Amino acid sequence: MIDLLITGINGKMGGNLVALSAEDKEIRIAGGVDADVSDKYGLPVWKNFRSVDAHADVIIDFSSPSALEGELEWAAERKVPAVLAATGYDERHLELIADAAKKTAVFRTANFSLGINLLIKLVRQAAETLGEKFDVEIIEKHHNLKADAPSGTALMLAESVNGAFGDGKRIMNGRAGAVGKRGNEIGIHAVRGGTIVGEHEVMFAGEDEIITLAHSARSKKVFAAGALKAAKWLCGKPAGLYSMDDLL
Repeated sequence: MIDLLITGINGKMGGNLVALSAEDKEIRIAGGVDADVSDKYGLPVWKNFRSVDAHADVIIDFSSPSALEGELEWAAERKVPAVLAATGYDERHLELIADAAKKTAVFRTANFSLGINLLIKLVRQAAETLGEKFDVEIIEKHHNLKADAPSGTALMLAESVNGAFGDGKRIMNGRAGAVGKRGNEIGIHAVRGGTIVGEHEVMFAGEDEIITLAHSARSKKVFAAGALKAAKWLCGKPAGLYSMDDLL
């Protein structure tokens, strides 16, 4: 039995994790860490990691980057693996993650969907095949409560495409005003509205033809299921930084 600690347990993704874990015979929830310490699920909830009073075999974090530092300190000190599913990390957060990965196993990805990770591979192949004659634009759509833009997944897609060009293209987040003709760039455009779970489209626009590769998530459960799969896989792994490429 794997004892799971959920960061952001009282958020929407935390609720999905609780629901899926109840159906999983290999997972037992030890509790959660959340700024909202209300008892939604009959489980212990602590306001921060300094207060945690429970054994955990693995952490899953679908919260905001504000919880990251205390979480990684706690995980590194106790050698507890951590699955990081939050987005919006800055350079300082990435340095904290790299440092913690020297002491314990850390799994990080912006998207746990199998379909998205297949899309990441496909757009790289498309960019290598189509080359410089095709302009690349990425359109991502999410619900009106999403805090960061562009999405972490959109950035992953842009990095995959850019890898086909030796990382030589600049990333342009949206366009406004008289920007002139298109240059050596990958455009990313964010849409926020309603209850859109997550949609990503990569458009390769050439002369007289357009190729579009896209993915649409219809439920957040797909991300929670992927995170639980990663958590099981990560348990017992040596210290290091892992990703969906390792899991797949």
